[in-house]
Amino acid sequence: MATFEVAVDRGVVAVASHGRSPAAAAWRRLVASPAARVGLVMVVAFVLVALLTPVVHVYDARTDANLTVRLKPPTAAHPFGTDSLGRDILVRVLHATRVSLGLAMSAVALATLIGSALGFLGGYLRGRVDLVVMFCMDIVLAFPATLLAIAIVAMIGPGLRNSLFAISLVSIPAYARLSRSSVLALREQEFVMAAQGLGCSGWRVLGSHIVPNSLPPLIVQTTPSIAFAILEAAALGFLGLGAQPPTPEWGAMLADSYKYFTSGAWWVFCFPGAAIMLSVLGFNLLGDGLRDALDPRLAEPRSRTGPARGRVRWRGTGPRS
Repeated sequence: MATFEVAVDRGVVAVASHGRSPAAAAWRRLVASPAARVGLVMVVAFVLVALLTPVVHVYDARTDANLTVRLKPPTAAHPFGTDSLGRDILVRVLHATRVSLGLAMSAVALATLIGSALGFLGGYLRGRVDLVVMFCMDIVLAFPATLLAIAIVAMIGPGLRNSLFAISLVSIPAYARLSRSSVLALREQEFVMAAQGLGCSGWRVLGSHIVPNSLPPLIVQTTPSIAFAILEAAALGFLGLGAQPPTPEWGAMLADSYKYFTSGAWWVFCFPGAAIMLSVLGFNLLGDGLRDALDPRLAEPRSRTGPARGRVRWRGTGPRS
């Protein structure tokens, strides 16, 4: 609970607020949202599965295949059933979490670094640098993201590394435009002009004042971008352009199982599809919660004339009213 100290001296009122930090306030708003809590739990669960599965079980496609139990429905021995080669679907879904989630997060991290750097430079330097950067971003945005990723992987060859490159490339323009707009809005603020008036160099102003204040919208953008990257990785895997057999990956598992859609073997494609749906849903819910939590317009008021919440202590000789 926030504490306010009010001092009255000769008609002058001074209010000092000892509240929580902006990060603590944002976390409080995040966990206060039921949808954000659900998304956070889902994301943490998938991350833990991706980290702990290789430690608990070592995947080997040759030893896991058993043709005597091919296309068996879920049982106690195989809770998710088996696929056309007799491999345990639960084991493959768990190991595919590390592949799909790792690919999506790595692609978003790379796109965030490159796109944000380009946007910061273009927005701050402006002129020809800004023109060239935004022209390149407009060229990438002129193509549908999924089709462009498919075309890139088709040209350079299938595989996880090439999929990572393609997904990162199609995700860069979103971060470049977002960071550029933040720089254009912040460079005219009073604190930036004050830093320039005190003799700070342009690079110091950019690194110490503009970049830190541009991070909240970039952080919010990462969560839906991860959800988009999961879908892109699954699409590439479904087309045979992503992870190659026998590496387990959600999209590749769907590509191997969709042919059994009419034969009654629902478990073969149901569980990989559910993993894609739940992971994308979790990141989208978390992204919505982060957007609301980091929105400065939702911050608690700290104005001198606004209502004060919490305990109030009076200091000075003035009367209490």
